Amino acid sequence: MIRILIADDHLVVREGLQLILGMEEDLEVVGEAPNGETAVRLAGELQPDVILMDLRMPGIGGLAAIEQILAQWPQMAIVILTTYNEDELMIRGLQAGARGFLLKDTGRETLFHTIRAAARGETLLQPDVIARLMTHTGQMPKPAAPQPSDQTILTGRELEVLTAVARGDRNKEIARQLGVTERTIKAHLTNIYNKLGVDSRAAAVSVGMQQGILIS
Repeated sequence: MIRILIADDHLVVREGLQLILGMEEDLEVVGEAPNGETAVRLAGELQPDVILMDLRMPGIGGLAAIEQILAQWPQMAIVILTTYNEDELMIRGLQAGARGFLLKDTGRETLFHTIRAAARGETLLQPDVIARLMTHTGQMPKPAAPQPSDQTILTGRELEVLTAVARGDRNKEIARQLGVTERTIKAHLTNIYNKLGVDSRAAAVSVGMQQGILIS
């Protein structure tokens, strides 16, 4: 059972999500938060597997809530609920450690798929979100410089893996495409993270776009 916390200041959104998620046997909504402060508190009390986090809420906003939650419970998977006019906040949420993004008008199958992927520790970025990230790459702050000992140039195989990650492919799918094992893909991802100075698939995609490693 995947335990979910919904954080959104609109009651109709929370109730709608709870109704939809309740239709799936492996998904359970364990709590609701109307603001960031409550989201942080409930994250500690309920220890959900996945948090659906709105970005714009009264008091402590979604970004601050993401930072506070992941600072205390880094294992929690946070998926941002976003709209079409929140690109800058969405990018900052990615950099703060969110594992994925869902547009509020997304279909239920995409909703289920993204939540399950996040619960597995994977990151799924939908093609329309990737396109928006690429469009706004020039507005994003530069990533932190890598450690002097890091080799920042990706190998050809690492670039193939990062490109597949940007498409939203899972480790199993990437391994099948490249004819290698999942363990090998995980090793490539570790190398990519070290070279780019990141610790998640989503952040690797973000930095890859900023540095021109990934292009549209």
